[in-house]
Amino acid sequence: MNILLVVGGGALILILAYFTYGKFLSKKIFSLNDENVTPAVEVDDGLDYVPTDAKFLSGQHFSAIAAAGPVTGPIIAGLAFGWVPTLIWILVGTIFIGGVHDMGALIASVRNHARSITETVRQNISRRAWILFNLFIFFTLIMIIVAFTDITTSAFVNTVDLGNGELVGGGAIATSSLLYLLLPVIMGFLLKYTKLNLLWATIIFLPLVGVSIWVGKFIPLNLQAFLGLETPAAAQKVWNVIILIYCFVAAIVPVWALLQPRGHLGGYFMYASLAVAFIGVIFGGFQINYPAFTTAFGDTKFWVPMLPMLFITVACGACSGFHSLVGSGTTSKQLKKETDAKPIGYGMMLAEAMVAIIALSTVMMLSKDNALVGKSPNFIYASGLGSFMRLIGVSPAFGISFGLMAFTTFVYDTLDICTRLGRYIIQELTGWKGNFGRFMATALTGGVPLILITITLRDTAGNPIPAWKLFWTTFGASNQLLAALALVGVTVWLLNTAKFKKAWLYTVIPAAFMFIMSTWALIRMFLTYTVTDGVFAFPAGTTVVIPIMCLIYIALAVWMAVETGVTFGRKGQHPATPIPASAD
Repeated sequence: MNILLVVGGGALILILAYFTYGKFLSKKIFSLNDENVTPAVEVDDGLDYVPTDAKFLSGQHFSAIAAAGPVTGPIIAGLAFGWVPTLIWILVGTIFIGGVHDMGALIASVRNHARSITETVRQNISRRAWILFNLFIFFTLIMIIVAFTDITTSAFVNTVDLGNGELVGGGAIATSSLLYLLLPVIMGFLLKYTKLNLLWATIIFLPLVGVSIWVGKFIPLNLQAFLGLETPAAAQKVWNVIILIYCFVAAIVPVWALLQPRGHLGGYFMYASLAVAFIGVIFGGFQINYPAFTTAFGDTKFWVPMLPMLFITVACGACSGFHSLVGSGTTSKQLKKETDAKPIGYGMMLAEAMVAIIALSTVMMLSKDNALVGKSPNFIYASGLGSFMRLIGVSPAFGISFGLMAFTTFVYDTLDICTRLGRYIIQELTGWKGNFGRFMATALTGGVPLILITITLRDTAGNPIPAWKLFWTTFGASNQLLAALALVGVTVWLLNTAKFKKAWLYTVIPAAFMFIMSTWALIRMFLTYTVTDGVFAFPAGTTVVIPIMCLIYIALAVWMAVETGVTFGRKGQHPATPIPASAD
């Protein structure tokens, strides 16, 4: 079967969902009304509150939410369970859960003076729930930083064999990556202190990104040889520290000095990779070689561990709690009119599902015995893009380097935002102010991942295992549980404010499903690391961090569920603060 049938069919389903279920959500559930004045229009301070046309805000929002998650998750799930269950969950999860979550968090924030989803929780549930929710977010951000840092640096120490005697070395990717980070810094200072405008800056610096990819192979930065380290794993630990130092710097410098110009250039990377993928899918004639199911349907092991692990492994490809932080943190302050919440909140989640399906297609092209199957997801994704780029005359080496750089760029988006959000949460919970607060909160946000990512981690059999592989499922479970908790906040808000009295059912059912699957996955992971031959015991050594993190997530989630249950019980006795008439 040609992958065009699957990718094209998935695209048609998502488009249909936008014009049907998206319309239902807009009119019936969230009652979007352009007569309501949005906070962006009401405040319009030219700094944070800036009314922005949907065509521009959609791209900004998409760039912020569609980072490495919708690439990594579907690839890991596709390899583990097969492409059919992964594809089904991407489509169903996005349409009925992920899109509802994103749109709900966005419009709830807009109706609440553009306050964050955490403030929606505080206002509609309790202060204790707000503290728990913030702690949950912080630990989830830690997992994201650990998993994404390690999976990125794996590209700096490994080598891809193109099969024709040509190799793409990790040192070349490392050089290209560092050059890429240098370019936006120069661009930011030129935009700030010279008369260079954004158009000319883009014209100048975008081709230089291509040059940085090309020149990397001529000056490869091989840390293992340069520092005299014994193994690639040791070199990767050094790279992990370097990336975390970058995270620290990115979280404290002004946004114009790094984040904004890097995000601007990175956005073009994302669109270019999508364009390349569509060319490959439409004109490449690539066939599906990977099994639809990795376990036979009639096998007793077909459903487990696919249930519940599929739902938390795909992660951002179908639903992501992280999106609620973006939608209620920055996007809600720029929404020009309420009806824009449909293309931005719901539509961009569907677009992210398209990214996930394309990532899954790079697995579908492989045979089960392909050497790439044992590689990390970024190599599989880069190999797929490299195959697509051959159709336009690009060499395999440059194509794979482009794919790895594109993936790395997506990760930098995620790391930048996560470290900064972690700083915000610590400062808000502790009350730390000024330079002291900024530096200490950032150090704490980066310090915990530094510990987790530099120690030698092992699986249940005692074998060394990459940090990204160990923490991805933990991140996925926490991220999906975060989505469930955000949906709980939106549900209580709908109970207190919605004109359609059954509106809350369309958020509470997705919330319950994600809560059950995520908690089930966490319990399963906890038992995997603590029960051996029927005997319960915490593992020795560094592996103990996994069951401890599972316990923390489960405790926070259950406690918040209790807080929410109490709120449901007293509904009508202590209603939430009424929404002003102009925004209702």
